[in-house]
Amino acid sequence: MSNPSDQPAPELKDAINFAPRTSVEQVEEGQDLAPKFDRDGLIPCVTTDAASGEVLMLGYMNREALEKTILTGEAYYWSRSRQVLWHKGATSGLIQQVVEIRIDDDQDAVWLRVQLQAASWSSSMRISTTCSIRPLVAPLCHSTWRLRLQ
Repeated sequence: MSNPSDQPAPELKDAINFAPRTSVEQVEEGQDLAPKFDRDGLIPCVTTDAASGEVLMLGYMNREALEKTILTGEAYYWSRSRQVLWHKGATSGLIQQVVEIRIDDDQDAVWLRVQLQAASWSSSMRISTTCSIRPLVAPLCHSTWRLRLQ
């Protein structure tokens, strides 16, 4: 008998079978995973730090990204600007290790709770977990738009 590690890994399309969306009751009350991808084949994904609850990013997943995230336990997204599958942290070393995956009741949005895995970083270095956020600037008058919460 051959060693299972000698066998090729199954194709992703064979590994995860998302259920067809047959009814509101099936999607919202059933146990089937039947994500609703938009007309571009994407589903929004909010990613938060599992320990602090801090929002890390809003990204988008295509079918392959959601499948790879489920199968590997690491976050994958679809880069809309580059039009490529994006393994978050593959370049920077800050891999998003998935702690929990949730999907909302009508299955058109995903929520990932992650831990950042920075194996190549010194533990004494502070890891920046958020992206750079720029203020919105009005194009004609160059003033900063501000949102006031009351």
